Amino acid sequence: MSFKPLFSKALGAAPGRLHFAAHSHHLWPDASFEGQVECWEDAAAQADHKWDKVMGEVWPEAQGHIARELGTGDPSALVFSSNTHDFLIRLITAAPARGNGPLRVLTTDGEFHSARRQFARWAEAGWIVLDKIAAEPSDSLPDRFLAAAQQGDHDLIMISQVLFGNGRLFDRVDELSALARPDGPWVVIDGYHAFMALADPFGEAAARSAFYLGGGYKYAMAGEGCAFLHAPPGFGARPPVTGWFAEFEDLSLPPGSVGYARDANRFLGATFDPSALYRFNAVQRTLADHGLTTARISAHVGELQAQLVDGIAQTALAEAELLNPLDGSRHPRFLAFRSGDAQRWYQQLKAENCITDVRGDVLRIGFAVYHDPEDVEQLRDLIAGLA
Repeated sequence: MSFKPLFSKALGAAPGRLHFAAHSHHLWPDASFEGQVECWEDAAAQADHKWDKVMGEVWPEAQGHIARELGTGDPSALVFSSNTHDFLIRLITAAPARGNGPLRVLTTDGEFHSARRQFARWAEAGWIVLDKIAAEPSDSLPDRFLAAAQQGDHDLIMISQVLFGNGRLFDRVDELSALARPDGPWVVIDGYHAFMALADPFGEAAARSAFYLGGGYKYAMAGEGCAFLHAPPGFGARPPVTGWFAEFEDLSLPPGSVGYARDANRFLGATFDPSALYRFNAVQRTLADHGLTTARISAHVGELQAQLVDGIAQTALAEAELLNPLDGSRHPRFLAFRSGDAQRWYQQLKAENCITDVRGDVLRIGFAVYHDPEDVEQLRDLIAGLA
C-alpha cells in the first residue's frame, strides 16, 4: 500500500524530486496544512480568547499524543517550546551542582550541534566542567558511558538515544535513568532521532526519574516549533530561567512573587507560536485514522532499507562502511555510510534531484512512509552511477 496520497502537497510541489532525507527534513503531510489553517482561523475568530483553546484543548491533546508515544502514562509531565535548545538552557541552569565549582556534565562526542556547541562554549567560559565519552567504537559505547555515569562524578548526564551521526542506538535508557535523583545527578535523554522512529522509546520506569527531549521536526512530520520536554515530577521545582507562562495557571499571585506551575509547565517560557501544536495534532489524527503507528511505519521503512542494502552490492556504495547495519534489532530511519567519497556522492545525487544528507565523511540516507519500492529502485539506479 502506498501512502503517498497523504503527502500530495509536498510531493506535488516538486514532482521530479527524489527525497531521501526524511531524517533531516521530513516532508510535511497534507494534514499539517490543515492544522496550520485551523490555527489561523482560530486566531481570527477568537482573537484574545484563542489562548483558552490553545491551553485548554490544543496543548492537552498534544500532551496526550506524546505521552502515549513515549509510554509514560503522564501527559502532565510534558511541556512545549519552539526548540530543544531552549530546554537545554533551562535544564543546565536548573540542575543542582552538588560540589563546589561549576556544574559537571557528562555526555558523548556524538551529540547534535545544539548540545555540542552550547556545552563546548559553556566549558570554554568556565560555566561547566565537561566530560565527553567517545561515541566510537559504537558497540562498546553503552558500557563505557554507563561506567562513567556510575562513578557519580557528574551533576547532569546527557546522551542521545540515537546518535545523529552514525545512527547507532543507546539501548540502556532504563539503567541510566535509574541513576537520577532530584538533588543530582539529572539524566537527560535526547530522543530527537528516536521519537516516532522507535516504538516505545521511553516507558514509565525511565519517566519517573529522567528527562526526555524530542520534537516534531523529523519523524513526527509536524515541522518546526514543536519541541517538547518530559520533566519527571520532583525534579527542578523552580527553574531559574523562566517566563511568565510558567505561572500561567495562577495569575492571582501577589505582586512581585515568582510562582511556578506544579506540573511540567514549571519549565515554560513566555508567549509562543501555537501553530506547530495545531500541525502536530492534525498529523497525529491522520496517522491514527490510517493505522500508521510508529511500529508499522518502522516495519515499512525496514523493508525499504533492506531492499536498498541488497540492491547496492555491485555499486561504489558497497565499498563504504555501513555504520548502522541491519542486524534484526531496532533500527533508526536512516542508513549511515562512511566513505572518503561521501561529499562527492552527495553532490552527484543532488545534481540528479535526489536529496540525501552528508555529515563530514558520512552519507546518510533517510526513509519515510512516503517512500515505496519504486522510489528505492530509482535511488539504487542513481547509486549505481556513482563513481
